Amino acid sequence: MDVGVRLQSIRKLKGLSQRELAKRAGVTNSTISMIEKNSVSPSISSLKKVLGGIPMSLVEFFSLDMEQENQTQVVYRAAELTDICSGAITMKLIGKAHPSRAISFLDETYPAGTDTGDEMYAHEGEEAGMLVEGKLELTVGNEVFVLEPGDSYYFESSKPHRFRNPFDVPARLISATTPANF
Repeated sequence: MDVGVRLQSIRKLKGLSQRELAKRAGVTNSTISMIEKNSVSPSISSLKKVLGGIPMSLVEFFSLDMEQENQTQVVYRAAELTDICSGAITMKLIGKAHPSRAISFLDETYPAGTDTGDEMYAHEGEEAGMLVEGKLELTVGNEVFVLEPGDSYYFESSKPHRFRNPFDVPARLISATTPANF
């Protein structure tokens, strides 16, 4: 097995750059590059550390059927969407297995009385979305907006923001963020 080619294929399948994987794994960019080019043969502990940034176990790395990578999934059935949130809010990621995914595309549900937390989020990239059902409160910086069905938003994610549903009915939001953080 060619460990370098396999690592590169899995990294791309997960939509990670060499820089992002290195940052997550706590190694240098050149370490990832040298492994992928087969300039070095990583020890098991080194490979395990790098795979921790994906995250993936050694067993998964060596047993994953790579033929699946060659057939990019186009349609994602409702039952196949992965809920990437814990708690009452659901955030279903669309296209999780897509290689080199550049955006996080989400189907979000906020039950009545839920929110993303007291802390405001801020990260690099952009966010956009459209409320499909219910009402939802969006705070960006010092501004508070109440979204109703059909209302949409677009903002720089570096601005502190949060979502809240203080209303009596659930809210459903379709959103996208860059870069693909999930």
